[in-house]
Amino acid sequence: MKNLKLEDLPKAMEIALEKLSIIEQQLNDLKHNFQPKEPIELITRNEAAEYLKINSTTLWSWTNKGKLKAYGIGARRYYKRSEIEKCMVVLKK
Repeated sequence: MKNLKLEDLPKAMEIALEKLSIIEQQLNDLKHNFQPKEPIELITRNEAAEYLKINSTTLWSWTNKGKLKAYGIGARRYYKRSEIEKCMVVLKK
């Protein structure tokens, strides 16, 4: 850190206050524009089949056809609830 002389103190304070003002503005912008990321909700095969009111064989078939995407951890398979909801389409009458 640089040694300050008494005559340099007003200019140094002015610079410090300007930087503090910029930081304060950036924090306010962040506070107003911050959009927290929603956590990903993973559900099991059984939960996905129950949610869709289908048989687990149908769920397996839809996954193989690419209608739904499965994610795995070890031998377990999970589905993202948000992706299941996005796959649903509005039916025309």
